[in-house]
Amino acid sequence: MSAPAAKPQSSRGQALSGPQVIARLASLDGWKLWGDGDTLAIEKTFRFASYLHTLAFANAVAYLAEQQDHHPDMLLAYRSCSVRWRSHDVAGISQRDVRCAALVDALANPEPAGSALG
Repeated sequence: MSAPAAKPQSSRGQALSGPQVIARLASLDGWKLWGDGDTLAIEKTFRFASYLHTLAFANAVAYLAEQQDHHPDMLLAYRSCSVRWRSHDVAGISQRDVRCAALVDALANPEPAGSALG
């Protein structure tokens, strides 16, 4: 699996307001709010045909996280992986979390080979 190329943000940004988070979630397929207060994050659970597919996905997310210098919490199960984004440095959900969630979606649903981009 190859991760979509995206340059890490040099600025950490700031926490999004409640209405901004809700608006951004509307643009992400299947991502939900998780937790509350100091633990508030965005989360999505991805399901796979086998344990090996789950591990391959988790490793691809880890590689992407290293590229972005932003690391999610992940929970691995037999055929699923939950990915949770939160920006601890701004004590909330940031645009960076939303961007990384979109990148993870692209890992899970890559464009077919030879498809036109844009």
